[in-house]
Amino acid sequence: MRRILITGGTGQVGTELLACRWPSDVELVAPTRKEFDLSQCDTIATYLSQGAFDAVVNCGAYTAVDRAESDVLAAWKINALAPAALAAATKLAEIPLVHLSTDYVFDGSKSGPYTEDDPVAPLGVYGASKEAGEQAVRTGNPRHIILRTAWVFSPYGNNFVKTMLRLGKEKELIRVVADQRGRPTAASDIAAVTRQVVIRLIEDVRAPVGTYHFVGEGDATWYTFARELFARQQLAGAKVPLVEPITTEQYPTPARRPKNSSLSTTKLERDYGVKPRDWRTALEVVRNDLEANQIS
Repeated sequence: MRRILITGGTGQVGTELLACRWPSDVELVAPTRKEFDLSQCDTIATYLSQGAFDAVVNCGAYTAVDRAESDVLAAWKINALAPAALAAATKLAEIPLVHLSTDYVFDGSKSGPYTEDDPVAPLGVYGASKEAGEQAVRTGNPRHIILRTAWVFSPYGNNFVKTMLRLGKEKELIRVVADQRGRPTAASDIAAVTRQVVIRLIEDVRAPVGTYHFVGEGDATWYTFARELFARQQLAGAKVPLVEPITTEQYPTPARRPKNSSLSTTKLERDYGVKPRDWRTALEVVRNDLEANQIS
């Protein structure tokens, strides 16, 4: 039996990972925060040493981007120090580590999609702490995959799609930022890729390692993302609000966002044979799931 530790099992990607179809000889271990608290970095090595794991997938993160600006210590503990401890512990155990990261390590000033080799320049505490976590993983365990993703949505947790659907029931007019660009990504697609990667790392010690990008196929702005969602809602017979485009300056937030969050997936396609799904196709699946199951 091969045992895989999954941190952040109640988050969007963690939930989808646990729902994936895994080989029959794989056991997933997804401890609760009470059982395994990433903010308690000094306990991480002990937990891993007692588990006899074959790999670790770190989905756990401090993702409250705006709150991180004032909650700096908590963000750095979970996003930087915990990955450092996980990297050290997995290296000692001689097992691979898959670590999820973010588009926020970039400043968004590039005109085209970011590649893995582009220089990082985070704009705020969240991005800086995640970039530090990446460095900790790179230096701590050579057998690692850092998987950067962006604009994650699913039927679970807090995300843009669920927020828009809720607001659409409450308001007749919604103003949405139209000058930030990215590639919406279904958590289920991230989970499927993560499953593929971690199984290969366990089975093949020569499997490619390093930093990779994975996002949905096709660019969008938050405005066009919302428009697409409500167009599909309208086709399904729902009453929908008017969606009005605004600028980033018209919607100020404590943390600055990258204007361009588009990530290139060419490297992952080449090394792992992954072909991203169009985000619109994934959106329809998630929208149907939310409507059918009335997930809040």
